[in-house]
Amino acid sequence: MDAVKVGVLGLGTVGAGVVNLLARNGDEIARRAGREIRVTRAAVRNLEAPRECATADIDLGTDCHSIVTDPEIDVVLELIGGETEAYDLVMAAIANGKHVVTANKHLIALHGNEIFAAADAAGVVVSFEAAVAGGIPIIKAIRESLAANRIEWVAGIINGTGNFILSQMNFEDVSFDEALADAQARGFAEADPTFDVEGIDAAHKLAIIGSIAFGIPLSFDKIVTDGIRRISADDIEYAAELGYRVKHLGIAQRQPEGVSMRVHPTLVSERALLANVEGEKNAIMVYGDAVGATAYYGAGAGAGPTASSVVADMIDTARMMSVDPAGRVPHLAFQPDQITAEPVLGSEDFVCGHYFRVQVADQTGVMAEVTRILAERAIGIEAILQKDPPRDDEDARIIIVTKTAKEATLMDALSHIVALPTTRDGVVHYRVAEFED
Repeated sequence: MDAVKVGVLGLGTVGAGVVNLLARNGDEIARRAGREIRVTRAAVRNLEAPRECATADIDLGTDCHSIVTDPEIDVVLELIGGETEAYDLVMAAIANGKHVVTANKHLIALHGNEIFAAADAAGVVVSFEAAVAGGIPIIKAIRESLAANRIEWVAGIINGTGNFILSQMNFEDVSFDEALADAQARGFAEADPTFDVEGIDAAHKLAIIGSIAFGIPLSFDKIVTDGIRRISADDIEYAAELGYRVKHLGIAQRQPEGVSMRVHPTLVSERALLANVEGEKNAIMVYGDAVGATAYYGAGAGAGPTASSVVADMIDTARMMSVDPAGRVPHLAFQPDQITAEPVLGSEDFVCGHYFRVQVADQTGVMAEVTRILAERAIGIEAILQKDPPRDDEDARIIIVTKTAKEATLMDALSHIVALPTTRDGVVHYRVAEFED
């Protein structure tokens, strides 16, 4: 069969990784795909910039649009990132009958609904395994391997930068700012780390995971997102004393009223698998009603791991090029006419355990007042600590982990705790989650 000809948009770290992987494992890849997969063209911003791959057999240029309209190109690999330009190029590629492979979670999370609709209408495939968790094949696992299951929840560490920072804070006893500076020095964090530390990057990925898990439209704008900047060394210490680790998780979960999707700092039992994922690694757990809990671990970024997912998508695309479109795996796991708009819940409807810390006057009866407010709202207590004031401070600290409670109920209780005359400062609040390993 004729070789599959690929045009690459963006030949940076990941693009070079793809070219190198195809060169190194080309024969094995061709055996799996049934034909050779060959990068014939690539568009770059600067033709004179040094490359991390051989380009002698690649037609290099600066015009992305000429690639997406080239009749000789079978598959367009979009690696330029961002939103607007990438969207225009992907839609143009689809309109010209090209299959598309992308690692762009921003693009898929925000515009995947219309991109997939256009691809279905054109009879082409858009593949995006590398958009979530780098080299971990989580999209294929949920969309295909777990297709017989009703997925109840998905929870994971899906941003390596945030996980590295929290690991450093835990093991090296450093502040958030010190851990972030270390991550930047090692190349794990960008100069502007906002997308990583504020949870935006993880929310992009969670929008994709939630959609394929539950058969709902991509709903990035409905995800409750909270970052890790406000996590203090004190809370990491108190959580450890109570038997928990603080992790930045993306969680998508079925609840009676709808689906909850959220990214936030989470206390996880120190015995749980997710609590023991360290450094820049990613890990995702998926619970299906038939299979139970399954776990997926590995590198969430980097040239090699991401290229692994990209080339796997290329192999799948090569296999599907001769398959009738009606027989292909649906983009979002469910048949397009079976995607349903389930309610996506706001934070007030989350049901989970809660951790909170409050600074109070160091006097008799304060603990009783706090527990009374919780009891009046039927909020059970899982664990409790009371810390005496340090020498230079007259205030004490009460740290409580609650049993499962609706967040709206918990926030009402906290508003009354803050209003107590003995409360000296606001309440620090995190969510707690237990996962069946």
